Amino acid sequence: QVQLVESGGGLVQAGGSLTLSCATSKSISSFITMGWSRQAPGKEREMGARITHGGNINYLDSVKGRFTISRDNRKNTVYLQMNNLKPEDTAVYYCNGALLVGDDIRGFWGQGTQVSVSS
Repeated sequence: QVQLVESGGGLVQAGGSLTLSCATSKSISSFITMGWSRQAPGKEREMGARITHGGNINYLDSVKGRFTISRDNRKNTVYLQMNNLKPEDTAVYYCNGALLVGDDIRGFWGQGTQVSVSS
């Protein structure tokens, strides 16, 4: 059973910073991709940041220059450093990872952590 456990959410004022962590029960190097998605109230879930097994990184346009995704293979943890937070960043943030299971690619999700940014 693959588990992803997020931590680090909270309430912060606009312009502030937070760092989210995602601890995995499986070696990070096993994942094809790992990333962070977010879902704001009344909106669809969107990919915020993603890092591939080979280290390629993609960001949602609205977070480029403010968010940084990174990983620590020794700790099997993925991080999302969020700077200059804005009220529109308020959402539940989910860690996710894709694994090759047999011939299929399966996605795994954490339970989510709330990030609230006040103006």
